[in-house]
Amino acid sequence: MKKYLSKMDLWLLSLTFIYAILGCIMIYSASSIFTFLTQDVASNYYFVKQSIILLAGFIGSIIILNIPTSKYKYFSLFGVLAIIASLIGLYVGGHISNGTVGWYDLGFFSIQPAEFAKSAIILYMGVSYNKLIKNNDSNFIKYLIPVFVCLLISGLILMQPDLGSALITAFLGVLIFIALPIRKDVRIKCYKSFAILGIIGLCFIVMFSDKIFNEYQIRRFEFQNPCSRYTEDTGYQVCNGFIAIKNGGLFGLGFGNSTQKYLYLPASHTDFIFPIIVEELGLISGIGLIIGYAFMLYRILRISLSANNIRNSIIAYGTFIFLFLHLFVNLLGVLALIPLTGVPLPLLSYGGSFTLNVIALLSVCQKINIESKNYKLRQKIKAIN
Repeated sequence: MKKYLSKMDLWLLSLTFIYAILGCIMIYSASSIFTFLTQDVASNYYFVKQSIILLAGFIGSIIILNIPTSKYKYFSLFGVLAIIASLIGLYVGGHISNGTVGWYDLGFFSIQPAEFAKSAIILYMGVSYNKLIKNNDSNFIKYLIPVFVCLLISGLILMQPDLGSALITAFLGVLIFIALPIRKDVRIKCYKSFAILGIIGLCFIVMFSDKIFNEYQIRRFEFQNPCSRYTEDTGYQVCNGFIAIKNGGLFGLGFGNSTQKYLYLPASHTDFIFPIIVEELGLISGIGLIIGYAFMLYRILRISLSANNIRNSIIAYGTFIFLFLHLFVNLLGVLALIPLTGVPLPLLSYGGSFTLNVIALLSVCQKINIESKNYKLRQKIKAIN
């Protein structure tokens, strides 16, 4: 580990540990009352689980740092196929939670394939497009295949139904494709294909919206002025989030002093961890966290831009998009600026599969940074000789 530390992005590493530790602390604060009153378990139940998840994630990161990114080509396709199989398998052996068949229940820990799908897609697209771009391939159909695979996975996630993860997965693939340095003639052909398929898809959604979306998902598109619908499920959760933010003021009520976590705010340790943080630590702390996230994204983008090959650049950029979409959807949903779809906040929200994927992708970015620095060092030595 010591041989890697000097070549890692220390800002990104520091932020990862800071957010992980703060997340554990705030998960304990937000969930302690909920677990004691409703689940008949110790008040530190979710704190312990998240700590174990983080420990497992950081041990896994050591393994990731020892795997050259050139080896990703040997298992990226297998990973995507395994994700598709596991998503289909949910309809046979999946565990239902909050109306979604999205987990495999393993007892102490549940696996959510939809979260691992995002990491698998990023690696798969990085490997696939690296080969196509290096060979200057002119067959535009080959460029469409990874996006179609991504949309297929997104469709399987939507059928669970999990609208938030499905949208993030779909946008992840599309935004990665848009950023690719591909030939102009190939790009034009691909965009024409997307336009045709987009129109067909939109017509399909309009015609069969009642079968694609359940009643609860449709109601969520009514998201403005949530406190005017306090007694309804479309307004209750977000309005209580507003109350938590208002209670906190600039400097907060103090750690552990939130009142909204007393069963007023559902999912306060998962999707709605941010209002609890603001209520206890204050709006200034909340703004500071957002600035910290922005700086984290900036460091990842720098790693992408300085990568020594296209594969690594795409993977780091995919990680940037992955984190950005989760921040965008979570924070704007909590603030009632977009429909609430229920996605966690990176490293701060409780969530096993999601947290493991965040740590894994951040570790991959660190590995990319190490390889980039090693490559530049070799180039300097070659120039001297």
